[in-house]
Formats: sequence, structure tokens, C-alpha cells
Amino acid sequence: MSILGKTSAIALMLAMSGTMAHAQTKAKDIVIVHGALADGSGWYAIYDILNKDGFHVTIVQEPLTGLTEDADATKRVIDAQTGPVVLVGHSYGGSVITEAGNDPKVSALVYVAALQPDKGEASGQLMGKFAAPNDAMRAATAKTSPDVKYFYIPAAKFRETYAADVPAAEAKFMSDSQQQLAEKAMGAPLTEAAWHTKPSFAILTTKDHVISPELQRWMYQRSGAKVTEVPASHAVFVSQPEAVARVIEAAAKQPN
Repeated sequence: MSILGKTSAIALMLAMSGTMAHAQTKAKDIVIVHGALADGSGWYAIYDILNKDGFHVTIVQEPLTGLTEDADATKRVIDAQTGPVVLVGHSYGGSVITEAGNDPKVSALVYVAALQPDKGEASGQLMGKFAAPNDAMRAATAKTSPDVKYFYIPAAKFRETYAADVPAAEAKFMSDSQQQLAEKAMGAPLTEAAWHTKPSFAILTTKDHVISPELQRWMYQRSGAKVTEVPASHAVFVSQPEAVARVIEAAAKQPN
């Protein structure tokens, strides 16, 4: 082989190795969006697991005042990340990541007992598709302010509805620290559904009394998400943090 031929071959090998290294790049930035009636504090155990495994984790404290406001809060956090982002959403947070996940930095979506609407669908519209096992919507109480209605679960109903597999003292703290959800957030239709173009992973909670397992299965089958079933309540992020962390890490290992 001539010197020119050898030089060209070496250049090609270097180019190919660079391409392969790029293809094997994994996401290190994890952005978590909490659901309705909760805040980011319940994700500490998962945050700790992911951090110890080498991931950079940021938790969005969205206001739960409306889909636009909550998606904007999420986008601000995504903008602050340096690399590919795995975007995680719980409950109503699934609607938020479906909207905000269209950001080009987002490499994968993880739905944790979460809503997964399509373009033009609203969260409340999906909730009405299948009846929750304990009819959780009846357990929710509307509190009216001068401008908008907010929803919360009364303390006496909280544990059995939301966190049946969480220790009583911890469930009480969750109940007493509820972040109420604006009614308009449940009525806002999605402008785009990121799961059409981004790989999706889902945790289906088989003992969920907020978002019925039947609804979860229907949504996740429709989107083609990779589903992991966990025998847990809606508060799976508290009761089984290791199981949730494993799915998030699997999403982070997807080639970018």
C-alpha cells in the first residue's frame, strides 16, 4: 500500500472511531418533574441513588399553576444542563414532560405512573377515559380562589388513595405538604407530544388508585414505551426508589 493509501486508511479509522464514540455517548443529566399534589422532596432517595451512580440530577419545582407555566419551568431547567437529558415525569408531570420534552437536549422520556397525552389531549380528558380503582377524582376536593380552582386530596383519604404502600408517618407528611394543582392545568391540551420522536420508558404501577393501571397500560401501549410493571401505589417514587432508579438509568444508557 502506498504512503497515501496508508494515510487515507488511518484517517478513515480515526473518523470511524470518533463516530462510534459519539454513538456510544450516554446521558448524564437527569431532570425530574414531580407530579400533582407533591413536590420534589419525595424524590430524595432516587436522587441519592442516581448521584452515587455518577449522574447529575436536577429536580424541577414547577408551580402546578398551569401546563404552560409548568412546561416553561421545566424548559428553564433543561436549558441549564450541559449534555443530553433524560426527562422524568410522575403523574401529571408526565403531561409536562410530554410538552417540554420536545427540547432538542432531551434524549429520552421516563413516565413514572404518569399521564402520557397525545397532541390536542388534556390531562383531565385522559383521566376520564378509565375509572380509577377507588375513583380518586371523587376523593379530590376543589378549593376555589378568586381566580382559579385548585385540587387536593383530603388528609383522611390521602394515604389510601395516593400512598397505600408508604409508612403511615411518611404518608402523613406527604399529605400535610401537598402542593395543590390548578384545575386549568388538567384542562390544557398538549401542543406537541414528545414521545412521537423520543424513546419512552414507563413504570406501570399495578396498585395505583390515582391513575388506573388500565389507563397507564393503554397510554404506554399507544406510545410504544418500554414498560416495567411494579406492584406499587401512585407513590412508587417513595415506596420503591430502587425500581424507579433502575428504569431511569436504563433510559440514560440509550445511544444519543
